[in-house]
Amino acid sequence: MEKEGMMNKRTVAILTGGGDCPGLNAAIRGITKTAIGDFGWNVIGIQDGYDGLINDRKRELHWGDVSNILPLGGTILGTSNKADPFGTYENGQKVDVSDRVIRNLEEWNVSALFCIGGDGTNIIANRLSQKWPNIIGVPKTIDNDLLCTDQTFGFDTACSFVTDSLDRIHSTAQSHHRVMVIEVMGRYAGWIALQGGLAGGGDIILIPEMPFSWNAVVDAVKSRSKGGKRFSIVVVSEGAHPVGEKMVVREVIKDSPDPLRLGGIGQAVADHIERETGHESRVTVLGHLQRGGSPSFFDRILATRYGVAAARLARAGEFKKIVALKGGEIVSASLEEATSGLKLVSENDEIVSVAKSVGTSFGV
Repeated sequence: MEKEGMMNKRTVAILTGGGDCPGLNAAIRGITKTAIGDFGWNVIGIQDGYDGLINDRKRELHWGDVSNILPLGGTILGTSNKADPFGTYENGQKVDVSDRVIRNLEEWNVSALFCIGGDGTNIIANRLSQKWPNIIGVPKTIDNDLLCTDQTFGFDTACSFVTDSLDRIHSTAQSHHRVMVIEVMGRYAGWIALQGGLAGGGDIILIPEMPFSWNAVVDAVKSRSKGGKRFSIVVVSEGAHPVGEKMVVREVIKDSPDPLRLGGIGQAVADHIERETGHESRVTVLGHLQRGGSPSFFDRILATRYGVAAARLARAGEFKKIVALKGGEIVSASLEEATSGLKLVSENDEIVSVAKSVGTSFGV
């Protein structure tokens, strides 16, 4: 892979890890064009996230390779939400191959590694930076659950899709006088349900951070019915759960760093409402549709800003950092701090207060 010229100037590498989302290609483009155009560096794209870093799969990225990819969803490099250098399965056994990863980076003459991903990807990046420090994180996830940044790219596009879906569901709910339950992604954070649900006029929003009462949910539907509203829209985050009960797990993926795959709470909510109120209820699971499609205007700009800022951090020699959005400005934070927990919805969050003021029930 290495060419003669690659030894004569700096080489940097990019990987995209975890679940795909709109804006990944914009971030790749931002890093690559800044690295080549402003700094004259060589750029390597690592294929399929940490899996390519473990198994020596890469490609050179040139200016033309990242032209015309700004509006594309997904990632031209591929991704993986299973690969982990500190615990990968080989011959049926879980082994630490982080030393092999570092050898690959050194053999490729890489002087900076950009890890574009969510909490899982950046947790690994932070851990790897303890052994090989020249790492910079770029925050993406539709869940918007990363600390140290006001927003991750991918979130705006996902919320826009949820909002559009709720707009469409309103018409059929109203026509058939049904309770429509919409299950959205977010894992352990309720940001998509909260903001997408508020924008789409959800009547009841259920999120993981505010365990709900079955009675309160039923009462909210009955109250609307008594007030002349013959339909209700219930937005349920996949991690939402009743007080005293666990989240609903759809399946367990044993060889994944985060083995739990949530899903099914929407159907449970719809069944309970229909049983207790007699109102016909239907459930729609938006699932991976929230991850697909072209990035929104906001996500294209944010991902590009992140990519350019990440390249500039590498130029300044500021490693073990993650780029972030704070008060509209692009800043940086330590990888360690950014991966020390999840950014969750607070009951005191202004958006929660706004939703309550316009009549939204949180089932509590």
